[in-house]
Amino acid sequence: MINSDPPTSPATADQAVEEVVAQGPSGAVVLAGIATACVVAMWFAFYLFVFLPRGSLQ
Repeated sequence: MINSDPPTSPATADQAVEEVVAQGPSGAVVLAGIATACVVAMWFAFYLFVFLPRGSLQ
């Protein structure tokens, strides 16, 4: 095909994979952090707006 990349050797492909893996799962860590922050924020909102206005149990 005209626009395709030229074939690479398996050693070059393995080296490229090793470079990507060496960078680590930074995107997954950021996504997990954002999801955790959202859950904690929802818990605080629920606590402040639902539990506290009801008062203490007797």
